[in-house]
Amino acid sequence: MDKLFTTLENLLRPKGKKGLAGIWEDDHKMVEAARKTREMGVKKFDAISPFPLHGIDEAMGIPRSWIPWVTFIFGLTGCAFGTWFTWWTSAVDWPLIIAGKPFWSLPAFVPIIFECTILFAALSSVGVMIGLCRMPTIDPHTIDPDLTCHKFAIFVPEDEPGFDQAKLESLFKENGATDVRQTEF
Repeated sequence: MDKLFTTLENLLRPKGKKGLAGIWEDDHKMVEAARKTREMGVKKFDAISPFPLHGIDEAMGIPRSWIPWVTFIFGLTGCAFGTWFTWWTSAVDWPLIIAGKPFWSLPAFVPIIFECTILFAALSSVGVMIGLCRMPTIDPHTIDPDLTCHKFAIFVPEDEPGFDQAKLESLFKENGATDVRQTEF
């Protein structure tokens, strides 16, 4: 049992990378620093924020997400399933004539079809996001505990092409970083 728990814990514990982190108290300065970091030639780095920041995706060069397509496709799948399921249960598996209505009456089943559409779309979006974010994790690495409430950070891993510690430190300091530190994330 202990071996199973240890194996499971090792699978769920994220593998940290060493790198350089800059910490800001002003989100606008951090977005500008992210833009300049990208212009410096660093392609993959993380921006940590307690809330969504407007303009950070463009500053980091992150392309538009494909999650809405997953939601749309699974929503259509849910709509098709709901339509098939209501038809099959009322017209094929258990055909009952109720108040002289046809076996399958679309207006009567619109709520079920709608709910199946929403259910499939929502669950697929949540499932894909859990997979992409590699959740759940046990004891994730933290740069600074205040990043969850009022501070912002940029983390650049050491193995990233274009990583130059001296240039990044000066870039972060010039753009208003309150702290720059070597860390693992």
